[in-house]
Amino acid sequence: MSIEKADSEKQQHASTTSIISEIDLLSYHEKNAGRLIIDPEEAKVELGEDVASRLKLTSDGAIVLWPQPTDSPLDPQNWSDRRKTIQLIIITLAAIVPDFDSGIGIAAIFALAEQYNTTTGVINNLTSNWSIFLLGWGGIFAVMLMRRLGRLPVLFWTQLLSLGFLIGATFAPTLKTFTAMRCLTAFFGTAPQVTGLYVVTDMYPFHLQARKLNIWTMGFIISPFLSPFAFGFLVARTTWRWAYGIGSIYSAIVVLLIIFFMEETIYDRTVKPIPERPTTGFRYRVETLIGITGQKMAKYRISWSESILAPFKVVWRPHLLMILWYEAMVFGFSIGINVTNAVFLGTPPPVGYGFSQFAIAGGYGTPIVSVIIGELIGRYMNDWIMRVSVRRNKGVFEAESRLWACYIAIPLYICGFVTLGAALQKHLNVGALIMGWGIAELAVMINTVAVYAYCNDCFPKQQGEISALINLARTLGGFSVAYFQVPWATKNGAIQTLGVEAAIVTGLFFLVVPALQMKGRNLRERFSMN
Repeated sequence: MSIEKADSEKQQHASTTSIISEIDLLSYHEKNAGRLIIDPEEAKVELGEDVASRLKLTSDGAIVLWPQPTDSPLDPQNWSDRRKTIQLIIITLAAIVPDFDSGIGIAAIFALAEQYNTTTGVINNLTSNWSIFLLGWGGIFAVMLMRRLGRLPVLFWTQLLSLGFLIGATFAPTLKTFTAMRCLTAFFGTAPQVTGLYVVTDMYPFHLQARKLNIWTMGFIISPFLSPFAFGFLVARTTWRWAYGIGSIYSAIVVLLIIFFMEETIYDRTVKPIPERPTTGFRYRVETLIGITGQKMAKYRISWSESILAPFKVVWRPHLLMILWYEAMVFGFSIGINVTNAVFLGTPPPVGYGFSQFAIAGGYGTPIVSVIIGELIGRYMNDWIMRVSVRRNKGVFEAESRLWACYIAIPLYICGFVTLGAALQKHLNVGALIMGWGIAELAVMINTVAVYAYCNDCFPKQQGEISALINLARTLGGFSVAYFQVPWATKNGAIQTLGVEAAIVTGLFFLVVPALQMKGRNLRERFSMN
């Protein structure tokens, strides 16, 4: 009996080990949300020699890969660096589109007011603010489709529709038509700002994700400044319709890149057995682009009801809700600055600087340079924070370590906002305005990457919902700012306006970030959807 019992235990152990190695390792990063074993030696201690020996590592053998790649060449984790880079470049260029299109209205605000016989305030309130508002809700709509149909078809159709509505705005004969076209452009165009997190996590292992997210995030943070910078010079010399026309050409180029070079990155690695592609070759390419492949593969994925309810199931999680509240204010006030600075700079003294259209356009070069600097700083800073935290935690990464970057961002945020407020109110040298604006945007870039990386680590199965909710939070935080920022600064001064905004963000930082670092692990264990 004892021999039979021992044999039975051995078989059971072998079976368990087989199950762990073959199934659980493919979903381990999802089931252990926010806590990943990075050091192979620590993996031997926690998972056992048998399982650790089956783990796939980086080429130098120093880091455990999460998610664990399969042996299939179809797995995006196994794609070549060149192939991955092409996808990252396209999704970054696509992520520029929504805010780039929205920002054209900033460059053309005075020309639009003249064209439609109204004021800049009406143009801001009716078109700019509501298009920003719809940017957030469009992302929620897009992610509901992506979980079922895949990344590529949703990206293609939304960008095609967005292009059509932008062309409509270009030739709009009345303000009502222009407003409708601009708002619909924003709603459908925002898909790349939620798809990017999916694409990065589909292709890249954990230890590279923050660096790649930095590139994608740079795209949509820099985009609201590109159009005022480029088209401010254009609108000063010709009609505003040319600005929207060139924006349509850029959107058309992005659509063509998606059609010819973008690939589907969804891979159902946790389904057993992993489903094969229904078709191959050119037919697969066409059917995947338009959504037929996604419809065929949908039976392996979550149901429509689960897909629609997913954002609502995740949004109330305490650690997510807290960081969304914080990010909404950080990013929201920066959106407000972008929308209202054109008014501040163009309005004659004593309210503004009285700049010409050329000078205003040149001023928007400031945040562009700042965001690029932020990308370079974030690229190395996030990697350094990860390495230090893994070393301190004996080979284990905890998601809350991502938030150390916020401690660097907040002093910069305060400095930037207060300096910008003082420059606008006291009409200081243009150098003060440039420094204040640039430092503020640098802080936003550093903070936003940290927030995206933290939320992604906490909810590895819900990247799309997370991305859509962060997108919604930042737009809800920003769309209303233009309503009150100019009147408030006109009445009480820009120092008070921007100073109070910086104080609100700082207060939220002290309420949220240290609390998450102290209690985040407990909140993850209790509330994460793994």
